[in-house]
Amino acid sequence: MDVKILGNRIANARKAQNMSQAQLAGLLFISPQAVGKWERGESIPDFMTINQLADIFAVGLDYFSDGTQEERGRELPKLTDYNGEGSLAGMTSDLEPATGTERPLLTDFSGSALAGTDFVGVHAPRRKFLGSDLRNADFSNADLNGSTFKGSDLSGAHFKETDLRGCKFSANNLTNASFDKTILTDTEFYASELTKSNFTDASLINVKITSIDLRKTVFENCSFNGTTFKSCDMSGINLDGQTFIDVMFDRVALTGASFQGATFRNVSFRSSSVLTNRYYKTLQTIRFDGAMMDKLTFASLKGLGVDLSLVKTL
Repeated sequence: MDVKILGNRIANARKAQNMSQAQLAGLLFISPQAVGKWERGESIPDFMTINQLADIFAVGLDYFSDGTQEERGRELPKLTDYNGEGSLAGMTSDLEPATGTERPLLTDFSGSALAGTDFVGVHAPRRKFLGSDLRNADFSNADLNGSTFKGSDLSGAHFKETDLRGCKFSANNLTNASFDKTILTDTEFYASELTKSNFTDASLINVKITSIDLRKTVFENCSFNGTTFKSCDMSGINLDGQTFIDVMFDRVALTGASFQGATFRNVSFRSSSVLTNRYYKTLQTIRFDGAMMDKLTFASLKGLGVDLSLVKTL
C-alpha cells in the first residue's frame, strides 16, 4: 500500500474517534511526532503496531492493507472519557449483553494505562488486553479464563491463584511476573519476556511455551502434564524435583539444565535438526541424578548416550 494512503487511513480512523495525535501516541507508548510522520506518509508503523492500531480502532487488518475501508461489520468505538494517560475509559465496543438491570461490562481493555491496578478476585473471562500498560497489576484470585494478552507490559504483575485457563500471552513483557499456584490449563505463552518470572506450586496442563528465553525463569515445585516447550532456550535452567508427564521438548536448548530428582513419564527430547555430535554433547550436559523415569523415556535417553547411572526406572 502507498504510504500516503496508509497515513490517511490512520488519520481518518483517529479523527473518527475524536482522538488527538497525542492521545493515540499515549495508547501506543510512542511520541506524537511518530504518529504525525505516519499520517503525513513520512514513515510507516511496524507490523505489531499495525495490529495494535487495528485493535484500538476496532477494524480489520484489511482496513490498512487493501482498497476497502469497511470495518468488520461494526462502527468504530467512540471514546467517551479519555483520561490522558493511555486509558480507553468508556470504550463501547465488545460489550457483554446486559441482563436485567445490570449495565454491560467492558471486555476490551486494549491500549489502557492500568499500571498497579487492583484486579484481585474479579470475574473477567474472555477479556482483551492488547498493547496495555499493566505493570505491577494484581490479578490474584481473578477469573481470566479465555483472555488474550498481546503486546502488553505485564512486568511485575501478580497472578497468584489466578484462573488463566485458555489464555493466550503473545509478545508481552512478563519480567518479574509471579505465577503462584496459578491455574494454567491450555494456556499459551509465545515470544514473551519471562526473565525472573516465577512459577511456584503451579500445574501446567496442556500448556504451550514457544520461542521464549527461559534461562532466567524460575519454576519451583511445579508439575508439567502435556506441556510442550518449543524453540525455547532453557540452558542452565533448574527443574530439580519436578514432575513431567507427556511432555515434549521440541528443538529446545538444554545445555547444562538440571532435572535432578525429577519424575518423567513419556517425555521426549526432539533435536533442532538431525542427530549431530553437538546434539549428543548437549544432552550429555544435562543432570538427571536421582531422577525417576518410565522405561521408554529411560531407553530413549540412554540410546542417545546420556549418563543415567544414577536414574531409577518406574
